[in-house]
Amino acid sequence: MKLFVGLGNPGAKYAGNRHNIGFMALDRIAADHGFGPWKKAFKGLATDGRLGAERVLLLKPETFMNLSGEAVQAAMTFHKITPADVIVFHDELDLAPGKMRQKQGGGHAGHNGLRSIHAHIGEAYGRVRLGIGHPGHKDAVANYVLHDFAKADQDWLDDLLRGLSDGAPYLAAGDGAKFSNAVALRTAPPRPSTGQQTDQQTGKDKPADAVKPAPVAEQAPDSRSMLQKLADRFK
Repeated sequence: MKLFVGLGNPGAKYAGNRHNIGFMALDRIAADHGFGPWKKAFKGLATDGRLGAERVLLLKPETFMNLSGEAVQAAMTFHKITPADVIVFHDELDLAPGKMRQKQGGGHAGHNGLRSIHAHIGEAYGRVRLGIGHPGHKDAVANYVLHDFAKADQDWLDDLLRGLSDGAPYLAAGDGAKFSNAVALRTAPPRPSTGQQTDQQTGKDKPADAVKPAPVAEQAPDSRSMLQKLADRFK
């Protein structure tokens, strides 16, 4: 069994906060993949189901962010899950809004939820880092993460959450490359055609404006005299 943990703070007051993007990610995965209703368990809300061939437990700790490790440890102990099978979805100040990066092990970079998890299970678990951007000064961070996403953020946020849900079966199967690709197809889809034409001889693409008409052959200058031109007209 794999354990996917979404980080956030419990209650309607915090539901739309930037700090709660981990909760949002798990809610989208649960809804899209037919997981059962959320139930109180392991000091949080939990639901289990299948992502592809893998059985996965989704967990949203209700201990508040700085005690998240208590809920994670409780779920791991009950289901005998190792840190290598734990993946935590969390907000990341050091990534631009809408960007996603994966990481296995390493430090907590001052994130209070990760700090608590480190203290309870060590650092060998996986993370899905979800970019929310930085307010520009460290003194503004607390206010920034505990405020709701702006209306202008809704499009990229929806694309990111959809991408995480699309790729969730790959993540559960341990295929990080396919997971990242699924997210990228939502957050940075291929651009539409830019009017390229194919060179029939080389098979290479050329921009449309690079295909030029053949030059018109220039005529040699007329060296006849006026009398010759007049005589030629009456031949």
